[in-house]
Amino acid sequence: MGSRLCCSQGKSMPATKFGAKRVTGRPVLLVVFCVALCAVGTVPQAAASGDAPQWMHALVGTTLPTYDEKTDAVLLYSEKNVTVLSADRIRMHVREAYKILRPEGREHGTVGVYFNPSRKITSLRGWCIPSQGKDYEVKDKDAIDFAAPADGGELFSDLRYRVLHVPAPDVGNIVGYEYEVEEQPFFLQDIWDFQGTDPVRDSRYSLQLPSGWDFKASWLSHAEIKPDEKSGNVLQWAVSDVKGIRPELDMPPLDGVAGQMIVSFFPSGGTSLKNEFASWDGMGGWYGSLVNGRMDTSEAIKKQVNGLAVGKTTVLAKMQAVAAFLQHDIRYVEISLGIGGWQPHAAPDVFAHRYGDCKDKATLMRTMLREIGVDSYHVVINTERGSVTRDSPAHNGFNHVILAIKLPDEVKDPSLIAVMQHPKLGRILFFDPTNEVTPLGQIGGYLQANYGLLVTPEGGELVELPQQPSAMNSIQRVGKLMLDANGTLRGDIQEVRLGDRAWSERWRLRTVTKDTDRMKPIESLLAESLSNFQIVRASLVNYEKTDQPFGFNYTFQSDKYAKNAGNLLLVRPRVLGRESSGILETKEPRKFPFEFRGPLRDTDSFEIKLPQGYEVDELPPPMDVDYSFGSYHSKTEASGQTLHYTRSVEIKELSVPVSKMDELKKFYRMIASDERNTAVLKPVGAGK
Repeated sequence: MGSRLCCSQGKSMPATKFGAKRVTGRPVLLVVFCVALCAVGTVPQAAASGDAPQWMHALVGTTLPTYDEKTDAVLLYSEKNVTVLSADRIRMHVREAYKILRPEGREHGTVGVYFNPSRKITSLRGWCIPSQGKDYEVKDKDAIDFAAPADGGELFSDLRYRVLHVPAPDVGNIVGYEYEVEEQPFFLQDIWDFQGTDPVRDSRYSLQLPSGWDFKASWLSHAEIKPDEKSGNVLQWAVSDVKGIRPELDMPPLDGVAGQMIVSFFPSGGTSLKNEFASWDGMGGWYGSLVNGRMDTSEAIKKQVNGLAVGKTTVLAKMQAVAAFLQHDIRYVEISLGIGGWQPHAAPDVFAHRYGDCKDKATLMRTMLREIGVDSYHVVINTERGSVTRDSPAHNGFNHVILAIKLPDEVKDPSLIAVMQHPKLGRILFFDPTNEVTPLGQIGGYLQANYGLLVTPEGGELVELPQQPSAMNSIQRVGKLMLDANGTLRGDIQEVRLGDRAWSERWRLRTVTKDTDRMKPIESLLAESLSNFQIVRASLVNYEKTDQPFGFNYTFQSDKYAKNAGNLLLVRPRVLGRESSGILETKEPRKFPFEFRGPLRDTDSFEIKLPQGYEVDELPPPMDVDYSFGSYHSKTEASGQTLHYTRSVEIKELSVPVSKMDELKKFYRMIASDERNTAVLKPVGAGK
């Protein structure tokens, strides 16, 4: 019935719907299937003969359109019947059947259904109708149950999975399954996901409500369809011939582009916390009710805050001390039991144990900030920008919790970048205490220009988080180099990294203990740009000082960097760094917008001292490219015996629509051309 609020920045972002394998229920991660497939591989496949049900046999001989060679399977039929028995009990009955078109589609023969103490699986069966031969059947007794493997900082969860493997999911065969669950919901809302990566021939959804109940249906990425009203207070919706979504690199998340219907249920006889999901304001009130009573302080917390404040003369310095404590002294550990998937643990418990997940850390930080006289608010958000948009109806599409800190009037500092002016609350600063490597004042690209639910005592409000200046996320690379007559290039490079460019490296290096392994990022950078190289020396700058720019300083040598062409030397002025991309060089036209991870502005400046006896004969032309989404500028100049190359690339818009895809492709092609360009050196006194 919704995602849990327990995202760690160390985890991979949820990828449920980009696997061909079928897992029912929104809380599932793709990693679950990797384990499930291995697990069922150790269990003998059920091979008992048994007739598939009539609803599956009715699909045999279905006339299908012509699909391309990349379509692995087609969902012939999908049916989800939801019966609301009471405010505390819902029954769901699901049927689905696929026709396997390619060997990769065999993965649809494995189905997983999640369950927990409040969600019981009452039945689960599967069948295969082969193109030739007898039907196969598997039942509940053939399924296996397992707990999902710990992911990131997860310590314990009551979420489990029942996995069933249908025999013979071969090309040309039809595989299907049917299951029923009964649930005690935490909120009265359901989501009908009728579009995914496979094409759909026929999908249906029905809703049966108790007498006197009402509902609200909202649609995402699909035109609204009115329900058919049947007897017994039953509502039915249907879609047909829904195209499968072909995943593209750097596209919006599937939840932001796939067709869905979000339906909320309203009991008769007044309002209830469980139906507050009908609006963002109501949803904020629901989440606020979960936080109530969780921010009480303790003597231990007061003592800790007083200790952190010692020697700090400004409110900002105290805020920074509290933020650093939450980032580095409270470990990320997730314990999700029942409502604990959404409700934070009490601040005193989080402090005493010195661990918690995102909502726990946010709750403890609110409590500690209040001790220094600073108010703050929970912000519920999805770390995949685009999952929730300005036009999204209220629904539980979030997986993470951060803070909005109400800045006191006297707190004004240029380091506070992630600030918005709220019409009622004034200046609020967004901060993610789960992110260990982004200091107070900034937010990562995954949060910028993203929509989150700001939870206040008055309710909830969907707000857009600020986008930081491009220069706040950058690599500034300066090289002092020397080229000899044999074509060997050697010299020093200094890199300064800001924003995500800094924290991604810090995060990658956080578990590295050997000095040699800490240089791996430098090796990767050099290998991307040079055919051969040797690192003479290297060091890290401000690795542990997260409020300071991170850097790499290194000296390298590359033999035969300059290429001989007769008596000429060909030298590439762009020594290191690749900003071009071939991501759009595909045969198929782009279907979805291109999403950048965040704004950026990278600069390179290389100074190459030329070998004695050579002078510049030709220089590459300057490059000046300007589009609304980004710009690129480069210039190569010669001064005496020195070659100077400078360039800058800036990304200003985080989403590029399909209508501008030709411009983006041209943008990358021009960068690639500049990165390949060479300067020509000739012997002094030689003619053309």
